[in-house]
Amino acid sequence: MIQAEVERNLLGGEVKYTREQVSEISGIPLERAQRLWVAMGFAVDTDPGAPMFTDADVDALRSITSLVDRGIIDPDLEVSVTRALGQSFSRLAEWQLGLLNSHIVDRVHSHGQDTPVDVHAVAAEATLVAEQMLPTLERLQSYVWRRHLASNAARFFDSRGADVDHRNLVIGFADMVGYTSLTRRLDITELTELLEFFESTVTNVISQNHGWVIKNVGDEVLFAVEDPAAAARIALALQDAAQATEELPNLRVGLARGEVLVRFGDVYGSVVNIAARLTSSARPGTVLVDTNLAEALETVPDLQLRSLRTLRVRGFSRLRAYALRNG
Repeated sequence: MIQAEVERNLLGGEVKYTREQVSEISGIPLERAQRLWVAMGFAVDTDPGAPMFTDADVDALRSITSLVDRGIIDPDLEVSVTRALGQSFSRLAEWQLGLLNSHIVDRVHSHGQDTPVDVHAVAAEATLVAEQMLPTLERLQSYVWRRHLASNAARFFDSRGADVDHRNLVIGFADMVGYTSLTRRLDITELTELLEFFESTVTNVISQNHGWVIKNVGDEVLFAVEDPAAAARIALALQDAAQATEELPNLRVGLARGEVLVRFGDVYGSVVNIAARLTSSARPGTVLVDTNLAEALETVPDLQLRSLRTLRVRGFSRLRAYALRNG
C-alpha cells in the first residue's frame, strides 16, 4: 500500500504501456529501447505483455535518442552515456529515498509497538512528504549540476582544444589506516560519523586547493588535480587535517602524474594504478609521489622530496618513489 502510493507519486503518471507500445509510440526500435532501458539500470519484465512504462518513460527514451539523432553524441557512445547517467542517479536516489524512508519509519514507530499501524494514514503521510520533497530536490539537483558544469568548463576550456579524454593530470589516493579493524569496533552510528567526517574533510581540502573528487570508496578517496604544486599542497593538507583531530585515524596518501583516460567522470590508466600502489606502500601519516611528479615539484619552494628505495609492487617490479614533506 505505502510502496504503491509513493511509486505512483514518484513516477508522475500511470504505468500503462508495454514494451511494444513504448516502441510504437516513441518511434524507437524495440531492441534499441530495451538496450537503453537496461543501460539506465532498470529490469525488463519477462512478460512482454506486462504494462511497466509511463508517458514520462516514453519522453525519456526520446530525449536519450535525440542526443544521437542531433549529432550531439556519437552513436557508439549512446549506451555508455546512458549507463553513466543511470549509475550516477541510482546512487543519488539511494540516499534520497533514505530521507523519505526515515520519515515513514518514524511515523510507524510513533504508533507504539502495541498500537495497530494505520497503513492508510502512513501511506498518505509518505505521499505528502514525497510531494513536498521532490520539487525541492529537483531544484537543488539542477543548481548543483549547473554549478559543477560551470566549474568544470573552465578546466576544459583551458585545454585549448586538446583531447579532453586524454589529459595530463595528477591522480591521488588517500585512505584511512586501520579501517578494517575500526569497522569491527565501531557500531553503525559511529561508523557513519567517521565516514561523514572523513568525506567532508577530504572534500573541503581538495576543493579549496583546486582539485576535484573522482569518487569515495569506503575508507578511500580518489581525486585529481591539474597543477602539480596544488596536488602536493592537497596531499600535505590532508595529512595535517588528519593529524590535527582525534576524529580521523592516520592517512596514507599517494600521488602520480601523467596521461590518464577520463571517461564519464572516472579516470583510468597506469597513472591511476601507480598512485594506488604508492598509497598502499606509504607509511601512516606520509605522502609518496612518483618520479614524474617529483620532477615537476623540484623547483617548488617549501617542499622537500626524499628518494626512497625502489618498490616492488603488484604490476610494477621497479617503482621509484619519493617521500613528500613540507620544507
